[in-house]
Amino acid sequence: MRKNDWILPAVLAGVTALLHLATAADGWGPFRDELYYVACSENLSFGYVDHPPLVALLTRLARTLLGDSLLALRVLPALAAGVTVFLAGALARELGGAPFARALACVASALAPVYVGNFGFLSMNALDVMFWTAAVWLLARLLRTEDPRLWPAFGVVTGLGLQNKVSIVFLGLGVAAGILLTANRRWLLRRELWLGGAIAFLLLLPNLIWQALNDWPTREFVANATQNKNLPLAPLEFLQEQVLMMNPIVVPLALAGLGFLFLAAQGRWRLLGWAFVSVVVLLITQRSKAYYLSPAYTVLFAPGAVLLESLTERRPWRFLRAPAVAVVVLTGLLLAPLAKPVLPIETYVRYAQALGVAPSTSERKEVARLPQFFADRLGWRELAETVQQVVQTLPAEQRERACVFGQNYGHAGAIDFYADELDLPPALSGHNSYHLWGPGSCDGSVLIVIDDRRERLEHLFDSVELGARYRCDDCMPYESEKPIWIGRDMRLPIEQLWPTLGHYD
Repeated sequence: MRKNDWILPAVLAGVTALLHLATAADGWGPFRDELYYVACSENLSFGYVDHPPLVALLTRLARTLLGDSLLALRVLPALAAGVTVFLAGALARELGGAPFARALACVASALAPVYVGNFGFLSMNALDVMFWTAAVWLLARLLRTEDPRLWPAFGVVTGLGLQNKVSIVFLGLGVAAGILLTANRRWLLRRELWLGGAIAFLLLLPNLIWQALNDWPTREFVANATQNKNLPLAPLEFLQEQVLMMNPIVVPLALAGLGFLFLAAQGRWRLLGWAFVSVVVLLITQRSKAYYLSPAYTVLFAPGAVLLESLTERRPWRFLRAPAVAVVVLTGLLLAPLAKPVLPIETYVRYAQALGVAPSTSERKEVARLPQFFADRLGWRELAETVQQVVQTLPAEQRERACVFGQNYGHAGAIDFYADELDLPPALSGHNSYHLWGPGSCDGSVLIVIDDRRERLEHLFDSVELGARYRCDDCMPYESEKPIWIGRDMRLPIEQLWPTLGHYD
């Protein structure tokens, strides 16, 4: 960019990041996955059952520098939001956009509901959008300048993206399809392209080695989640889901952007168009969750903004530019409370009902009056406090030997997250990476078990006692009421039982 080209995207990026920081401590509590990432950051490794290592490493860094508050944990996704918005403006500039196109691309990216939600909490998804957008910006710059020296940078970005979330491989496959389907096939003869691919592979290699040494747990996780957990979507349903996630008012802009990529500048940008179409086809055929396509939205927002700018270049039509930006901003703000929990629960329920938006989930689970994305933020501290009450009923010598077993990483993550504050025992679980971490120092003599059947526990322990009951009215229904058991004197050595407790899903 020229000296003045970066100012507007930088301002809009800064505003976006500040808005996310201002709403980080939303009063709802940590999201289930945030608890898990904190636990992963205490067990640094080259891999985890359900994700690569980057998010755990960055979480460890954020906690070391900033602490464990919700605001501290959410600084990273807020910064990713700002970088993404800036890169959306930079992408519009590479495609020939002037200030209006750059501003519209930034605003559409800042306020797309799925981005508002994903940038609002600690997750791989926030970083995933940033890496996709950075990679596409580099590709657009390569298409404009024909400078093959950009391929190694593309390899670094996609390699880091693979260390964050493996699904960025869909972008790589889409780019490969775009190269094969256009005159850019000549790039296959450039060593810089293959160097970029080698760099991406080398960055991923530590995780691949970890996967091989641990019997490829992510492959098992993906298979189980696809077959038993994720809600399958027909192709039309997959595409319909994009409308609300993108913002319905922005859909025409995105479609125009796709047309621009195929038809503008004598086909210079056609590779990007084929890449997007290929990603859509791949995700539909893999029966992926609908939001897996969302990192590619900026591929359409930026060219759509450039096309609208060109169509309104003549003075009589320029008056449409300000209203266009205003409509995107207003509708984005209108939809934001549906994507990010910034309203109190009762207010949110009334607001969603007024807009005709029913609670939903992308998994095969029942929902109540809140969508899963919101419900999974509730009750974790209350669960930990209930366990604390049970722990306090134990004699001192049993408290010293006690551990807590959770049925999933949400249960175990909540106990670990509040352990120092509430003086709780260490947590165990058979779910995903918690299973790989093993039973640690726990000997099974005193185990507080969250949610299980007495009959099953009586086969495992000499003594089983109901310690308490936990209730959460607005959690996911399957988490709304749990017995908390005290199991004493496990009949088998816990190391012998442990392999039977694992489940990757």
